[in-house]
Amino acid sequence: MIPHAAAEAGRTVPSAPSSPTGRRAAVLGLLVLSPISAEYLIGYGESTGRPLELLAGLLILAPLYGTAAVLVREAARTAGRGWPTVLLLSAAAGLVQAGLVDQSLFHRDVATDDPEWATEPWRTVVPGLGVDAASLLNYVGGHVVWSFAAPIAVVEASAGRLADRRWLGRGGLCAMVSLWALSAALVYQDTGADAGAGAGRLTLVGLTVVALVGAAFAVRPGRSGSALAAPAWWWVGGVAGGVWVGNLLLPATWWGLAVNVVVLCALCGLLLCWSGRRGWGPRQVLAVAGAALVVRGGLAFAVEPLGEVDSSTKYLVNAALLAGVVVLLLVAWRRTGRREAGAC
Repeated sequence: MIPHAAAEAGRTVPSAPSSPTGRRAAVLGLLVLSPISAEYLIGYGESTGRPLELLAGLLILAPLYGTAAVLVREAARTAGRGWPTVLLLSAAAGLVQAGLVDQSLFHRDVATDDPEWATEPWRTVVPGLGVDAASLLNYVGGHVVWSFAAPIAVVEASAGRLADRRWLGRGGLCAMVSLWALSAALVYQDTGADAGAGAGRLTLVGLTVVALVGAAFAVRPGRSGSALAAPAWWWVGGVAGGVWVGNLLLPATWWGLAVNVVVLCALCGLLLCWSGRRGWGPRQVLAVAGAALVVRGGLAFAVEPLGEVDSSTKYLVNAALLAGVVVLLLVAWRRTGRREAGAC
C-alpha cells in the first residue's frame, strides 16, 4: 500500500474543483467498506448468520471505523503525504480503538471467565504491562491493514481522478469527528469502562498515540531514483497475499509472533523498495490492498463464529461479502487503468 515515491513529494493536495457527488460517494464508500473489512469480512461474529443485524450494526461500526478511516486519509492527503503517513496514522487510530475506546487490549486481563473475550489464552504476555504481545499485533496491526489502509487504497483506486484530492471540507471533517466521538463513547460505555486498564497503562497508550502521530507527519517521502523496473501487479499481489495469509494463520505464540513481525517488516521493506522503482503505480497499490481483502474474505469460510450460527446462512453471507469485494476490486481495477492511461 505504498505508491510511487515521486508522487509523495510533500505538496499540499488541492480539493477537487468539481464533482461533489463523486467526493461524497468516495466518503460513503470508505465509511461502509472500513467496518465491513474490519469486522464482517472475516465472519467471526454471532451476527454473521443474521444479515439484517449486520446491516443494523453498520449504524455503530461505520461511525467508529469508517470515520476514523476517512479522517486518517484526509489528514495524510491534505498534508500532501503518502502511505508511510497513512500507515502511522492508522497505527495511532488502531491503538486508540484497542487501547482507549473498547480497551480490548486489556479485557482478558480482568475477564478471563467471560466467554466473549476468553476465546484463547494469553501466551505472549509482556511482563509488567499486563498486555499480550500477540493480541497487540492482532488488534492494532489488524486495524492498520483491514480497518484503514486496505479500504483507503481500494476506495481511492475506485475514485479515479479524485484519488489524491481532498474529499471533505471543514464542515464534513467536523461531522466525521462528531460521529466518531459519539460512537466511541457508546462503545466505551459498553465495553471499555469495565476493562480495568488503570491510569498508568492508559497514559502509556496515550503517549504512544501522540508519538505515532508525530512520527506520521515527521516522516518525509522519498523520491524515485531507481532505474530498475517495478514488479508486475500480479507479483506484488501474490507476495502480499502470502504475507496476509501468514498474518492471519500463524499461532499466537512467541515464535508465531516473531515470524509474523519479521515477515511483515520484510513486506514493508519490499514495498518501500519497489515503490521507488520505475513503473510503480496505482495498480500495484491496489494489488496489495485487494490481496488483503480477498485473503480475509476467503479465510472466513474456515472461521468458526462466536455463538450458534446456522452454517448455511454463514457461508451465504461469507460468499456474498467476498463476491462484493471482488466486484469492487474489478471496478477499482478499471478505474486505475483509466487513471494510468490519462497520466500518459
